Amino acid sequence: MTDHPYLVVRNDEEQYSIWAEGRDLPAGWHDAGFRGTRQECLDHIETVWTDMRPLSLRQGG
Repeated sequence: MTDHPYLVVRNDEEQYSIWAEGRDLPAGWHDAGFRGTRQECLDHIETVWTDMRPLSLRQGG
């Protein structure tokens, strides 16, 4: 079975998730510029999302 393509998405709080490519993104989420298999996307998120606190919390807000 072939893994469907996914993309990495990020919201305004700089929280990451994966989303099936070709589907409309939910409100508040934006393409983060990485595509691949589900596992490749999860591995990418693990590499780039080093501080899981929302942006507003990291900025003291």
